[in-house]
Formats: sequence, structure tokens, C-alpha cells
Amino acid sequence: MRDSVDGHWVSTWAAAPQLAEPENLPPAPFTRADLVFPDSTLRQTIRTSVGGQQVRLRLSNAYGGAPLPITTAFLALPAGGRAGARAIEPGSTRPVTFDGRTSVSIPVGAQVVSDPLPFPVAPRANLTVTLYLAAGQASTRITAHPGSRTTSYVVAGDHAQDVDLAGATPVTHWYYVSGLEVWSEPGTAAAVLVGDSLTDGRGSTTDGHDRWPDRLLDRLHANPATATVAVVNQAAGGNRVLEDGLGPNALSRIDRDVLAQSGAAWLLVFEGVNDIGTAAATPQAQKQVADDLIGAYHQIVRRAHTHGIRVYGGTITPFGGNPEYDDPAGLREATRQAVNEWIRDSGRFDAVVDFDRAARDPANPRRLLPGYDTGDHLHLNPTGYQALADAVPARLFEPRPLPAGFRFD
Repeated sequence: MRDSVDGHWVSTWAAAPQLAEPENLPPAPFTRADLVFPDSTLRQTIRTSVGGQQVRLRLSNAYGGAPLPITTAFLALPAGGRAGARAIEPGSTRPVTFDGRTSVSIPVGAQVVSDPLPFPVAPRANLTVTLYLAAGQASTRITAHPGSRTTSYVVAGDHAQDVDLAGATPVTHWYYVSGLEVWSEPGTAAAVLVGDSLTDGRGSTTDGHDRWPDRLLDRLHANPATATVAVVNQAAGGNRVLEDGLGPNALSRIDRDVLAQSGAAWLLVFEGVNDIGTAAATPQAQKQVADDLIGAYHQIVRRAHTHGIRVYGGTITPFGGNPEYDDPAGLREATRQAVNEWIRDSGRFDAVVDFDRAARDPANPRRLLPGYDTGDHLHLNPTGYQALADAVPARLFEPRPLPAGFRFD
């Protein structure tokens, strides 16, 4: 099915692919010497943002050290509609195909998009993806999203169509799944969020859907003017804008994680704290990272504008008191303030979301509000994430035609 006046494909869920570090590989016996998931069934739940009558599943081998052989793949509804459910609703299983075949081998560095599958899904609904790998992947370099904040299950043998994976091992990571698209009405569009662990939801509740992007989605769908907006969370914990860290740097993943997302109309960038916090606490290093961040933001805006995507900038939230990032001389804090001043006042972004103002302690603006702080003085708890979601003006995602004669630079 091609895009038409009757509808188009829109990303309804995504997870930024990352290399699974050793501590994030599946536990034994599902990880062996140069082999992962041999004769294994993997069941994972994901949450849609917008609904549709047909879906397409994306699987990624972006960081695999060997081809990824998927023997079978199935979509189903989780038991009770719950995130992190081990069981599925009886009779809801549907096979996923790839060019008409039930199996697929994904080359190193590649992804696949499944055939369209008639599978009506509701907005903000949990879905189950079950994969069976007969041979496993012949490498311990595999593609994952460690910060899933969602429980997955793995069990030996082919149990892909079983209602309940009795005796399965729980893991709190996603493996191989990187996106779900829905065929939706022409007015539906996606807001893509690029960020680090603050957007990936460190400090949120496992299986609770209380990251700030989840709460933002709930807010937008409560407003008739934005009820058809998909929210696509492309954050990666530990990520940096300028240099690789946990996952590739943001500059290098914009094409894959934003521009290649079906139906992308808006981009919200909320990233930079890890660049500041890992740069040396010297005047020279901090000036350099501030200048380089500003240059990177220019690049991100320019590249997104080329594709007609509006770009919003999020100010960097406080880290005062964090033992790794908060230096005694306050040099990193000065950099944060300088970068935030540029985000607010430069006019480079199409709009600004002031996360700093929403999260900081008015009595001590260098620190998070105590009621929002997980205790590490960097990450937020669910109450704090609700505050971030509330700081995003819903009007930024209302469908608006570009002014006559308007041109993105």
C-alpha cells in the first residue's frame, strides 16, 4: 500500500537501536560464546501512540556482529492489555511476514520493514511482539534498547504462539524491535523526541508508562486539536550530541532516528547534559563544548528543516549536587546556563520548551526541585517527568500550514 489521499504510514512507536553492552545481554543460557538467543522465544510489549487498521513492524540489526536470522515473528494483544505481560490474549496472534515469507535474515547493519499486516490497533494501546530464533545470532554484538522500562521474556524452544510463556526469564530490555508503523488518516503526524536518559525515562516506573514522553502523549490525546499526534521516543540513555557514548552521538543518528521516521512533522531536541558533564571541568574545555553544542544544534535544525520538519529546543535541566557532573568551581553549570541562554534567545529553534524552568528549584536554581529528584540530582522521578510533560505547550503540535512564501533555511 502506498501513501495516498486516503492515508499514509506513520511511526506510532520506536526505540533507538543501540549496541547491547555486556551487562545488557540476555542472561545465560541465552548468551553463549559468540551466540545469542539460540533456539529461543523472545516476547516483548510495546505501546502505540496513534492507532490504525494496518501495521508494519521494524526490526533492526544495526549493531549486530553477524546476520540476524528471525525464524518467525508474531503480533498479539497482551493479556489484560498490560505492559510487560508474559501472556497474550487467546486468539489474538497474527503472523508477521517479510515479502510474503515468515522468516527473514537481516544483514549486518541493516533493518527490515515487514509487510503490511491487517491488525487494528487503538491509540495508546499495548501490543506484544514475539520472535523465535531457531539458530540464534552468531555474535555477542547485538542490537537492543537497554532502557526499555518494560519487562520482556525469553524462554528456550519455539513457544512463539503459546498463550503464556510459563517459566520464561524476565529481562528489562528490548531486543531487535525498533519501530511500529500504522496506516493512518492523512492528518496524522509524528512528533519525534531526541534525548538521553531523561527522555528515555531513567527514574520512571517499569511497565508504568510514566516517562515524560508518555505523559505528553496522554496530554496531547486529551486535546481534540492534537489527538492524532504520534509521539515517537528516540532517546538513548547516556547519549551525547557530539560524541558516541551509550549509542551513537545524536548528530550521527538524526537521519535514522528522525528523518527516516514515517510521518515525522516535528522534532523536539532535549539533549546536551552528558556532553557538558563529561567534558573536562576547565575553562577551555567548557567553552569548547558550549560552542560545539551550539554548532550541533544549528546542524540538527538545518537538516530537519530540509525535510519540512519543525524543530523545538528543550533547555537543559539542572545537575547541581550530582557527584559526577557538578564541579566545585561551577564551570559546567556556567556552560549549562550559557547553552540554555542560547536556546532561549537565539531564535534558531522554531519554539523553545523550557524544561529547566519546569524542573529547577526556585530557591536554588542550580538544582532540581527536591520533589522531582530521584536522589542522584540529575534524573527525575515520575512526578518530575509529569512536570516536564506539562511544560510542553500542546499548541506546538497542532496542525498548522506553513505561512505563504515561508521557506525553511
